[in-house]
Amino acid sequence: MINTWIIVGIVAAVIVLAIILIYNSLVRLRLRVENAWAQIDVQLKRRYDLIPNLINTVKGYMKHEKGVLEEVTKARTALITGSTADKAKASNQVTEALKSIFAVAENYPQLKANENFKMLQEELSGTESKIAYSRQFYNDSVMDYNQAKQTFPRNIFASMFSFPVKDFFETAEAEKKNVKVDFN
Repeated sequence: MINTWIIVGIVAAVIVLAIILIYNSLVRLRLRVENAWAQIDVQLKRRYDLIPNLINTVKGYMKHEKGVLEEVTKARTALITGSTADKAKASNQVTEALKSIFAVAENYPQLKANENFKMLQEELSGTESKIAYSRQFYNDSVMDYNQAKQTFPRNIFASMFSFPVKDFFETAEAEKKNVKVDFN
C-alpha cells in the first residue's frame, strides 16, 4: 500500500515537473520573440532619429522634390505609433521613401558630394542592414516559438495557458519586385 502511494507521488511529481518545464520553455520562447521585436524597435528608432537630419541636409538641394520629403516625414511619424503590424508597414514605407530620396539625390552632384549627406547616407545604410538582420532574427524567433506552440505536448499547454500565435515580419509587395537599373 505504501509502495503504491510512493509510485503515485513520483508519477504526480514527474507530471508537475513536465508541465513546469513545458510552460517555462514557452515563456522563454515568447520572451525571445518580444526581445527580437524590441531590437527591431531600437533600429527603427535610430532610423527615425536620423531621418530629420537627412531631410534637412537634402531640403536645400531638392526644393522641387517636396513630395518625396513629405512622404518620408509621414512614414517616419507612423514608425513610432501603432501595433507591430502598423510599425512593420511604416518601416516598409520608410524604406521605399528613402530609396526615392537616394534616387533623386543622383540628380544633384553637389548633394552627393556634401559630407553631411554622405555621412547620413552611410549611417542610414548601416541602420538598414541592422534592421534587416533584426527582422531575420525576429522571424527566426517567431518560427521557433510558433513551432514549439504547435507541437505535442506543448500545444496542449500553449492553448491552456493562452500563448497566442505570433506574426512574422513580412516584406511589402513593392520590395519583392525586380529592381530596374538604367544606366542611360
